[in-house]
Amino acid sequence: MAGHSKWKNIQHRKGAQDVRRSKIFSKISRELAVAVRLGGEDADSNPRLRLVLAKARAANMPSDNINRAIKKAAGEQDGSNYSEKIYEAFATAGSAFIVQCLTDNTNRTVGEVRHVFTRHGGNLGNDGAVAWMFERVGLLVYPRREIKDYDKFVDAAVEHGADDVEEAADRLAVSCDPKTFAALQQALENFNVPPQLGALVYVAKDPITVSTAQAETITKLVAQLEDLDDVQEIYHNVNLS
Repeated sequence: MAGHSKWKNIQHRKGAQDVRRSKIFSKISRELAVAVRLGGEDADSNPRLRLVLAKARAANMPSDNINRAIKKAAGEQDGSNYSEKIYEAFATAGSAFIVQCLTDNTNRTVGEVRHVFTRHGGNLGNDGAVAWMFERVGLLVYPRREIKDYDKFVDAAVEHGADDVEEAADRLAVSCDPKTFAALQQALENFNVPPQLGALVYVAKDPITVSTAQAETITKLVAQLEDLDDVQEIYHNVNLS
């Protein structure tokens, strides 16, 4: 077991978002809409929808909000047509960023994302500019206290494609190749413990260390990106304490 530092930045950001409930709920509603339109409203046959539902519950999103978002997407009542966009960028100290968005107006979104990076001395790059610095990984994070039979859980994870299970005091992080993610997710559902996080994420291959001042700048940059309605996920290659 390698400890939990590998996922520290991802988990830190997720925790920081908890103070902005309404914005989180709005972003999750978009994810629900996309999941339903791509795979239908039956969660049993739609792995993507199951993951978003788990994310919604982990964020304490009210059931009424969840059901309303699903019904809107199933009936296309809101008329929105969200598409996924990924932007790559550079910022302070040569830091690299991948920003995932769901948008119904690409021009608006790219303009807002570019503006935030420019304000903090960064700039958007072309497709592929920083992607090579990251690895695409399937990640499922579970509350450690809810896993009653640890050995059985780990055995099942490894049997169904997990590359690693990292244990911390309060969580278990299960990582895998993206190709085995769906099968692993389904197998671990048998333990009846909803994941706190379940997604395909970007992990920096060689994280960099920056000065305290540079870390503060990057933290502010991340916070302002999170405030953008269209931004869903942010990944970077900086070690932040």
